Amino acid sequence: MTAPDVSLGGWFARRAVRSPNRRALTFEGATLTYGQVLDRVDRLAAVLRDGGVCHGDRVGFLGLNQPAFLETMLAASRLGAIFVPLNFRLTGPELVFIVGDAGVHTLVVDEPHAALIDSVRAQLPVRRHLGVDHEGGGWEGYEALVAGTEPLEAAEDVDPEEVALIMYTSGTTGRPKGAMLTHGNLWWNNTNALHMFDTLEDDVTLVVAPLFHIGGLNVTTLIAWQKGAEVVLHRSFDPGACLEDIPRYGVTTMFGVPAMFLFMSQHPGFDGGDLASLRGLICGGAPVPEPLMRRYDARGIPIQQGYGLTETAPSVSFLAPEFGLTKLGSAGQTPLFTDVRIVDEDGGAVTEPGERGEVCVRGPNVMKGYWNRPDATAAAIDDRGWFHTGDIGYLDEDGFLYIADRVKDMVISGGENVYPAEVESALYEHPAIGEVAVIGLPDDRWGEAVVAVAVVKPDHTLTLDELRDFGGRSLARFKLPTRLECTDVLPRNPAGKVLKFELRERYAPTS
Repeated sequence: MTAPDVSLGGWFARRAVRSPNRRALTFEGATLTYGQVLDRVDRLAAVLRDGGVCHGDRVGFLGLNQPAFLETMLAASRLGAIFVPLNFRLTGPELVFIVGDAGVHTLVVDEPHAALIDSVRAQLPVRRHLGVDHEGGGWEGYEALVAGTEPLEAAEDVDPEEVALIMYTSGTTGRPKGAMLTHGNLWWNNTNALHMFDTLEDDVTLVVAPLFHIGGLNVTTLIAWQKGAEVVLHRSFDPGACLEDIPRYGVTTMFGVPAMFLFMSQHPGFDGGDLASLRGLICGGAPVPEPLMRRYDARGIPIQQGYGLTETAPSVSFLAPEFGLTKLGSAGQTPLFTDVRIVDEDGGAVTEPGERGEVCVRGPNVMKGYWNRPDATAAAIDDRGWFHTGDIGYLDEDGFLYIADRVKDMVISGGENVYPAEVESALYEHPAIGEVAVIGLPDDRWGEAVVAVAVVKPDHTLTLDELRDFGGRSLARFKLPTRLECTDVLPRNPAGKVLKFELRERYAPTS
């Protein structure tokens, strides 16, 4: 039996043939149908082919969320090429490393980021530069090329085990690594997801998380397209714009990280806004503070927490709505085709409910490995196929997964393990706190001190004693912060995760 074509470009083409007139993509007031998107994709594929892109070559994209990102990804797939989405927050030297590491053949860049690429162009291996909304000065005009080229006549045959994306991790420590996600990885992730939460053909999903991040790309975006649903795409996250577009387009689902939903809930338009079309929000990237979940629940909107990583394409577990209250704080259960186990420091399986250890994942959605990094691949994926996530978690007596923290973020104070996410969830309840991050810093007496870095709400004040008194109502004393630092904003990466290594550097003892 011949394996079915589950490549990104393959299944999208089949969807477009079956529902050519359905609304596929709405961006800044303009809507394209599935048939129109496929026409643009196949025209771009012909442009790439004419420029020398062959099966297995790498095609990169640098820019904010926009239709050209998705078109480039699908066009590369139609040729059997590998798509490399680039983080638009990176500096020139950082991009030089990634583009060089991936060996990008053709680079598509939007106008706001063209000058950055121009500043390092001589250091890049790129053979062809396409400019979205700009041309000249070594840039070929993307729109003119798409409009003036006939569509690709026939797509390449693509095996499910071929690499579809090289998605570079954030690189908060050391050089970023390129996770090789195959077409099969992405397909199985979506198959898993469709068994975990309902995606309907009449859904409208709002996509505001950056598409270069696996959460923005593959939690609701690609799944919606597989079902024939509509994607409403924003260039970037703006809480007010989200609240306006939810009733405007009848948005039913949205993926975000906790910070996004927090900022939306703090926006003046939240309490009186029309959110009736929302069926639910899907949250990942970090544990969701319980007060935030209750804030949305009061509006009749469940926040369904999931857990995933770039390397798992991303789904590892999902908390179904029926367990939203009885398993509050859980990352949920694994999908049908992925397994999770907890291991101790020696790699042995943890069998007791509630006992913490490293979360390991195995399944068809786990990446092929790290591009050009066989050493890192061997360190991350053991000889039995288990991917070691670096996250601390546990399973309860019913097999529900709870994520405690990152291994590297755990604080060991006086010999006791302190999990920052637990402390943060408790401190979020304080009426003066807008945001809070808990870190560990060296301490002569305790080994590490528990330090809270807080963004205090306007017209509020906060002292360490007040914070400790409040936290002491629900936390053991050894978990309470012994130091409070206040800041205007918490540093975050483009995916919305707090950069705790920056906080540790900023507030580290100077002596």
